[in-house]
Amino acid sequence: MGYKHLLHISLFACTLCALAICLHSCSISYKFNGASIDYAKTKSISIAEFPNNAALVYAQLSTDLSQGIRDMYQRNTRLEILRKGGDMEVEGEITGYTLTPMSISADSYSAETKLTMTVKVHFTNNINPEESFDKTYSVFQTFDSSQMLNDVQEDLCAAMITEVAESIYNDTVARW
Repeated sequence: MGYKHLLHISLFACTLCALAICLHSCSISYKFNGASIDYAKTKSISIAEFPNNAALVYAQLSTDLSQGIRDMYQRNTRLEILRKGGDMEVEGEITGYTLTPMSISADSYSAETKLTMTVKVHFTNNINPEESFDKTYSVFQTFDSSQMLNDVQEDLCAAMITEVAESIYNDTVARW
């Protein structure tokens, strides 16, 4: 019994070692956040500034959006973040930033207002050009019409920026 038991333990240990070596030697990294990047080929991503070309302008939206997208890749990948010339390139513009009255209350005034942000994105994958695309993202947040936009704008924009950054991230490196 001792010999067979020792043989089973040795076989199990060898199997675990072989599995660990195989998993470690793969160059494609799979993470729980969905990114599948071949870091042996793709080492950098450039994220340009996203100018605000919308009719209604919120001064810090361009900077906040550009930084929010950079932060998403910084937190979730090992890619070097560049301003231009990366193995992958994300660029675009804010094309819409609008307020729309929503539900009407009993006194015929708007009870809610919808703030919508539209972002046009051009993604270039210089390593796998067939993965390149142009896409428009539109996200919104609603707020009580009794509030002033200036009082809620920062929080609403932060939520919309997170949503757009996640969508761009998913479409570029997670490809769900």
